[in-house]
Amino acid sequence: MARASLFLAVLLMLSAISLVTSRYQSRQLFIELDRSHAQARSLDVDWRRLQLERAELARNARVDRAAREDLKMIPIVPDRTIYLNQPVVPAAGGTQ
Repeated sequence: MARASLFLAVLLMLSAISLVTSRYQSRQLFIELDRSHAQARSLDVDWRRLQLERAELARNARVDRAAREDLKMIPIVPDRTIYLNQPVVPAAGGTQ
């Protein structure tokens, strides 16, 4: 009888230790999940900010201003356009 009681006591202790361990792991996983959700929210906010920034940088008025002021470009006008006429070269491999 004493042996059975000792066996049941050991079994009960192992069960209690297993329960504590599984609860600890559960809490750790929940903390990790919460951190992952917070990181996902942060990345989503960053993504939206970058989308707005990209849209701002690609605006036509900004590109036009950068071309005129920074690159010193001017609009093309017909009197400053140079046309090059090249003679048409017959394609090789014609009929003989």
